Amino acid sequence: MDHTADQTAFARLLTIMDELREQCPWDKEQTLESLRHLTIEEMYELSEAILAQDMDGLQGELGDLLLHIVFYNKIATEKGAFTVADMINRLCEKLIRRHPHIYGNVNADNAETVKQNWELIKLKEGTKSVLKGVPQGLPALVKAYRIQEKVGSVGFEWKERNGVLDKVQEEIRELEQAVQENMSIQKREEELGDLLFSIVNYARYIGVNPEDALERTNRKFISRFQYIETQAQAQGLALQDMTLTEMDQLWDEAKKVLAEK
Repeated sequence: MDHTADQTAFARLLTIMDELREQCPWDKEQTLESLRHLTIEEMYELSEAILAQDMDGLQGELGDLLLHIVFYNKIATEKGAFTVADMINRLCEKLIRRHPHIYGNVNADNAETVKQNWELIKLKEGTKSVLKGVPQGLPALVKAYRIQEKVGSVGFEWKERNGVLDKVQEEIRELEQAVQENMSIQKREEELGDLLFSIVNYARYIGVNPEDALERTNRKFISRFQYIETQAQAQGLALQDMTLTEMDQLWDEAKKVLAEK
């Protein structure tokens, strides 16, 4: 594959970054710390474009994220820490090292084996725990999924899906017992956490990303509830004056109307 055009475009971006850093008052003032929260926002915007399957938006958001990567590297270069080439070469070396089935003599004929090899190689490289690569700042739902992926890759998981489902049902019973017996809020929180963790694990076993699933449900709920608000307003009604039965009727209507779009 000819990457000449890609290399030219990337070199152009690096040149523009140099010019902005030298000439633009705003770009001159930025630091690693000042860019951090902006990068987090860009990641959420990228996530939204992916969920919406908006390819034009995806292109734009990936460009914004690449700008941030180049910006961080520019600041690092100014500090004498590393260059863009250092960063890219380090990445290339890691990819080669962790894909021995491509660049070595290891056999891996499915994605699960590749993931297992990846984690084992990391341990051989000196990583003290398979969980070290899970950032502490991840949202809890995403973190639970990544934790389970990590430990599963080294064999710490249920052998069959039914075992995971049994665990979900067990956690439901334990939570209900804690509620019925009026246990402390800390105990109820613990049992709810166990239930959510087991549901995330079940999602993994059925091939569903729980974060994506919940976000799609959030968006679906918002659309349906906003339909209720719109229809109630059109009828001159205030939601707080409507009965639950009346709102349920509009909810069922929303499901049909929105499903047809």
